[in-house]
Amino acid sequence: MSSNRPDGFSYREVGAEVRITHHGHHATTLRGGRAAEFLREVEFGDPQELMARVTGNYKHGNERTARNHPRNRSR
Repeated sequence: MSSNRPDGFSYREVGAEVRITHHGHHATTLRGGRAAEFLREVEFGDPQELMARVTGNYKHGNERTARNHPRNRSR
């Protein structure tokens, strides 16, 4: 059974920037305060989930519920 956990992300500090890649492809670059905040958060949480959230590349967990909603059943 496969996991829904994000994977394939990595990050690298370059000066005052944080560059995030996903499976080797550039996903986003954080600068300034957001880069500093990311570096603090990555120490305490799951780095893969944090990078997925920062890049917008994650599932919200409600896909099945939304798919089964009466308004979406014919799609």
